[in-house]
Amino acid sequence: MNEDIKSDSKNLIAFLSSEKYAESKDVLNSLPAYETALIIESSPPKKRALIWQLIEESKEGEILKNLSNDVRETVLTYMDPEEVAIVTKDLEPDEIADILQDLPEQIMKEVIEKMSYQNKDILERVLKYPEDSAGGLMNTDFIVVRPYHSVELVLRYLRIKNSIPLSTDNLFVVSRNNKFRGVLPISNLITSAPTENIKNIMVEKSALNAEIKSDEVIKIFERDDLISAPVIDEKNNLIGRITFDDVIDKIKSDADVSLKQFSGLSGDTFEKTSVAIKTRGIWLGINLLTAIIASSVINLFKETIEEVIFLAVLMPIIASMGGVAATQTLTITVRGLALGQIMSTNYLYLLSREITVGVVNGFFWALVLGLISYFWFGELTITLIILLSMVINLFMAVISGMGIPILLKFFKLDPAIAGSVIVTTITDVVGFMSFLGLATLFYG
Repeated sequence: MNEDIKSDSKNLIAFLSSEKYAESKDVLNSLPAYETALIIESSPPKKRALIWQLIEESKEGEILKNLSNDVRETVLTYMDPEEVAIVTKDLEPDEIADILQDLPEQIMKEVIEKMSYQNKDILERVLKYPEDSAGGLMNTDFIVVRPYHSVELVLRYLRIKNSIPLSTDNLFVVSRNNKFRGVLPISNLITSAPTENIKNIMVEKSALNAEIKSDEVIKIFERDDLISAPVIDEKNNLIGRITFDDVIDKIKSDADVSLKQFSGLSGDTFEKTSVAIKTRGIWLGINLLTAIIASSVINLFKETIEEVIFLAVLMPIIASMGGVAATQTLTITVRGLALGQIMSTNYLYLLSREITVGVVNGFFWALVLGLISYFWFGELTITLIILLSMVINLFMAVISGMGIPILLKFFKLDPAIAGSVIVTTITDVVGFMSFLGLATLFYG
């Protein structure tokens, strides 16, 4: 099956390149939605518009759902509000909400107005919560039962429905006025006597408040190995549920954003040239500023470098080693903060461990570089200078690699955005300062 899909995808690309649009349309509409979405994402912007025109309307909703946010935002510009309302009518409310949030606010309101009354009511309940909250992640496809119902009655009800929502491991137990009481595991339902009351086999379990952040939702799902979880409002009314696929989508989205932020990038692979120039240019400007700061430190010791010329050969190595060590510690720290593993109770332990690792590695590799330098230049003094400066720089690399992201998080800034620039600047400055300062001291 996968080989057939790959073959169809290759044929489609060949047809599009040859401008065989009739053949392209047939192949395109025979592919799964995720494969079509990937082809759109892998195409330059002008070709995306052409591909979208070839897609049947009945398939557009599923394809929109599978597109990345950046590409979906572009594709939505090809559609009018009524068309968006039509193609998304069979999607889950949380999926529709994700799509609509890529539209300008005025257009989003127009799309909602074009929807059926039922979809509009459900969607407005989802959209009232922020995208990065439990309410923003939830969907409304769940089954509720009453605590005084019998197992036989519930099973008869399920047979009448003839289907249950995907990823249903629990039914939700609510009172007559929709107050959440607990969950009824499917396993308990099918293994209990027909006359048993639901209240005797249900599990009293806490639900997720709609206001909690999506990061907390992810941690709860990971901690408790959940397939689904109920969502309640501030009055304990059951308003939705979150399933593991919603959580996976959120994790993938956050990872994509973090990767772009870490490099100072935005947009998709085929973003406009003008946008790419702007976003990357700003980041390069920041790096230029930090490079000037490091260079100004070198300039302070230009006389020493002129007298001992081989210092110019060795000093980039000291700065580079510190930069690598700082990035290693920074990565560990940012990951620990993201997973909630670093807190005030273990910070000193982690810091002391990283300092030990930094100093031991600094001492070992300084000896290696010192010996190489001695045989290279025949200077014993340089070995001592390298030893001291390397240990100093790796020590500062560890301190900054842990301290900077924690400080940024304290001020509610994203450590992934600015952390790498700051710590590499610190290690460059400290590396040059310690190496050239000690050289000036030893060589006069």
